[in-house]
Amino acid sequence: MSTRVLVVEDTPTQAELARVLLASLGHEVRIVGTAAAALATAQEWRPDAVLLDIQLPDYDGLALMRQLRDAGLGGAIIVVTVNGSINIAVEAMRGGAVDFIVKPYAKARLSVTLANALEKQALARELAGVRAQLSRDSFFGFIGASPAMQAVYRTIESVAASRASVFVTGESGTGKELAAEAIHKASPRGGRAFVALNCGAIPRDLLESEVFGHVRGAFTGATSDRMGAASLADGGTLFLDEIGELPPEMQVKLLRFVQTGMVRRVGGSGDERVDVRFVCATNRDPHAEVAAGRFREDLFYRLYVVPLELPPLRARDGDVMRLARHFLAQFAREEGRGFTGFAPDAEQALMECAWPGNVRQLQNVIRNAVVLHDGDILDAAMLPPLAHRAEAEPERADASALPPPPDALLAPAEIMPMAVMERRLIEAALARTGNDVVRAASLIEVSASTIYRKMQTWRAE
Repeated sequence: MSTRVLVVEDTPTQAELARVLLASLGHEVRIVGTAAAALATAQEWRPDAVLLDIQLPDYDGLALMRQLRDAGLGGAIIVVTVNGSINIAVEAMRGGAVDFIVKPYAKARLSVTLANALEKQALARELAGVRAQLSRDSFFGFIGASPAMQAVYRTIESVAASRASVFVTGESGTGKELAAEAIHKASPRGGRAFVALNCGAIPRDLLESEVFGHVRGAFTGATSDRMGAASLADGGTLFLDEIGELPPEMQVKLLRFVQTGMVRRVGGSGDERVDVRFVCATNRDPHAEVAAGRFREDLFYRLYVVPLELPPLRARDGDVMRLARHFLAQFAREEGRGFTGFAPDAEQALMECAWPGNVRQLQNVIRNAVVLHDGDILDAAMLPPLAHRAEAEPERADASALPPPPDALLAPAEIMPMAVMERRLIEAALARTGNDVVRAASLIEVSASTIYRKMQTWRAE
């Protein structure tokens, strides 16, 4: 590949020699004789390398080198010296030159020096890029600089350009939808639609219509044609959250869509081809769901191409306070409060909490404190009680942690409908956790959206 080389040399014979040698090596060459011309050419032409003579008629070559460095111009700078100015060459390398070459030089020597300088420059850029990646504290909406999150960022970057389906797992509140959005934004589809569908929040009899759409008259209330999430996401990304909540009959229809790329609206007679990239998420163990027969194995392996596991907040060293400060600034601005930071006791309380609800729980805790208080510094007394929990929370509580069921539940003569037993179990879990829906869902091994949906149904009764 041709390399742009700027030769800064005021001696015509030496400049012409450099031009001939570099051109014979296949490089593009421009010649200037002054520092001022070198700056102007570098700004306009953006060379990959500069062959810089120290002795220039208008001002010192070392000063020019510093100006090029400060302006981010010049690429790999090679200083050209004579035998009596080696000390100056050493000084130049300390100031940012990549290498030096002594006049007069042969073609082979120039070729090797230039190749080495360009390689060093490329390695330096690569190292800077790696360091920047390792020190990122934000990424497409994520806040966090812990090693666990750096691994997440790298996985998203690696998979973004692909069409492969991504299966995001992680506890509730770890940011699965945020991960799906990051994959979409970092991909070539970033300018097209991102459509998110929570499979656990949609009534069972409406799921097919929500995914595939319907035609007018397909069912009671279908007064007009309606596009489904699949068609709305055409050319972009379809995010299926809580995919483990899909009933078996809907899993069969989704499998056909994944295999063929064709959708048929409810009540329709023709198929429509759509191009979507699938990202799915669940807070359950997908392998366990397949083993238990609750999720189709053939659908699972169609979607589980690239796994992405989001770490719980307790495993993200140092990120609790980064997130807390971010949320404090955001909510203080939104609520018109004067908070600028945390008192030491508040920081200690936040860092000692196990955060079973992960980032979502931390977000709610900070918002609660900001809404109910005001001041310059947020102290521990302003935090809601849950944030003071210092004991570690188990990832999955044992069923024995629930209050024992009433004796009547166990008596054969008092057997009751499943819906009643289900409601009593959920209410017992909520009572045990102080109405913390996320923890209650973890106790009885269902998704939080299931509990929210049940509670909404009960309120409507």
